[in-house]
Amino acid sequence: MQSRVHILPFLAVCLTFIALSEEMTLTRARELRCQCVKTESRPISHRHFLNIELIPKGPHCKHLEVIGTLKNGQEICLEPTAPWVKKLIDKYLTEPKTTVSPK
Repeated sequence: MQSRVHILPFLAVCLTFIALSEEMTLTRARELRCQCVKTESRPISHRHFLNIELIPKGPHCKHLEVIGTLKNGQEICLEPTAPWVKKLIDKYLTEPKTTVSPK
């Protein structure tokens, strides 16, 4: 009976370790793939954006990714080939107070 009392805390520690290591694996997997599965190509006014993030193509993803953060906090993947997105990127890159953050 006493051995069961000692095994339960050990099992709890083991399960906690497994759960944490699994979450770390999922986080790494998320970083090693494209962030944008679906992109928005319909025009959105530049006034709605708080931030524009450019993620260059690389081993994690074969496409340039443009992620816009709206003023309400929502993140939207933008179609980098859309003319309005190109203008938006140029606008943010040429402003003195740039809000474009390359990752």
